[in-house]
Amino acid sequence: MRQNNYQGVLQRPIGSGFDAKSTAAEVIKGIDLSGKTAIVTGGNTGIGLETTKALAAAGATVIVPARDMVKAAQNLKGIGNVELESMDLMDPASIDTLAQKFIESGRPLHLLVNNAGIMWVPLRRDSRGIESQLATNYLAMFQLTASLWPALEKANGARVVNVSSHGHQFGQFNFEDPNFLTREYETLTAYGQSKTAVNLFTLELDNRAHAFDVHAYSLHPGAIGGTELGREASPELFQQMGFCDAEGNILPEVAASLKNIPQGAATTVWCATSPMLNAIGGVYCEDGDIAGLSHATGMSAGIKAYSLDETSAARLWEWSEDITGIEFGLRSVHNQTIV
Repeated sequence: MRQNNYQGVLQRPIGSGFDAKSTAAEVIKGIDLSGKTAIVTGGNTGIGLETTKALAAAGATVIVPARDMVKAAQNLKGIGNVELESMDLMDPASIDTLAQKFIESGRPLHLLVNNAGIMWVPLRRDSRGIESQLATNYLAMFQLTASLWPALEKANGARVVNVSSHGHQFGQFNFEDPNFLTREYETLTAYGQSKTAVNLFTLELDNRAHAFDVHAYSLHPGAIGGTELGREASPELFQQMGFCDAEGNILPEVAASLKNIPQGAATTVWCATSPMLNAIGGVYCEDGDIAGLSHATGMSAGIKAYSLDETSAARLWEWSEDITGIEFGLRSVHNQTIV
C-alpha cells in the first residue's frame, strides 16, 4: 500500500543512515544504473554537475540540457555516458524542442532531475510576463515534466526529483498575484514562492502519477559553498540574511555550516536512487533522508505545512495548466490511500 503525503502525513525521517556530511558518491554506493536514462537540468555546474557525475559513474546515460553549450561542454569534458543538448528554461519553445527530440528517440526516461534554477535576482519577466524565479524554478519544471511524461510512463518505475530549497519558507504561493503585478517585488519572497510551488507540484504529481509507477520527490540540498547560484545577490541581502558582517565577510559560524558540492548533491542522488523510497513518494527530503515538518515560527529545518497542503497543490496544478496552456492529463486522486 502507498499513501499520499497530503498535509505531510509521511514527513518523517526513515533512518537512511545518511546525514548532512554524506556525499553523492556515498549515497549511491552499490547502486547499478546500467541501462537507465536520466535527464539532469543544470547538470553542467555546481551540484547539478556532481549529480551528473554520480549517475553516470553508476552506469546511467545522462542527458544534460544547457543554455551555454560551450561552457557546458567544457565542464562535462572527460565524463563518460553524457549527452549534451541545448535548452533555455526561460524559453518555453526550447523546452518543447528538447522534450520532443527525446520523445521521438523512443527511449524511456527513468530519472528526471529538475535541478536548474536561479536565486535572489532583480525583478525580470519572461516573454509571457511571468516573474523570472517563478518561470525558471517552477513553471519550466512543470512544462518539461509534462512534455516528457510519455517517456516517464514508458520507464515502468521512473522518478522525478525536483530540487527545492529551505528557502520555500520565505513565502507561500500567492494565487492572487503570483507575478508581482500589484504588490511590491521582494526577491526573497519571489524565491520562496517559486520553491513552495516546487513542493506543491511534487506532492500533486506523485499523487496523480501513482497508477503509472512514477514517484516524485522534492528536496533541500543544503547551504552550499562554491556554487554560482547567489551570484546576483547584493552584499546587503547577504547581511540581511545574517550570512555576512557589515564589511561583507562571511561569518565564521556560517562558513562552518556550509556543505561542499559533493555533500550538496547527496540528497538529490539519494532521492533519485535509494531503494528505501521504492514505496514512498511526494515527500520533501534533506540531508539524505525524509525531512520532518517544521512547526516553528520563522526559518527552521524541515518543511512548512503550507508547502504540503492538499487544496493548494490541486489549485496550483490547475493554475499551472492554465498559465502554460499545457494539459498534463493526469487524473487527481484525493483523500484516499493509494494501493
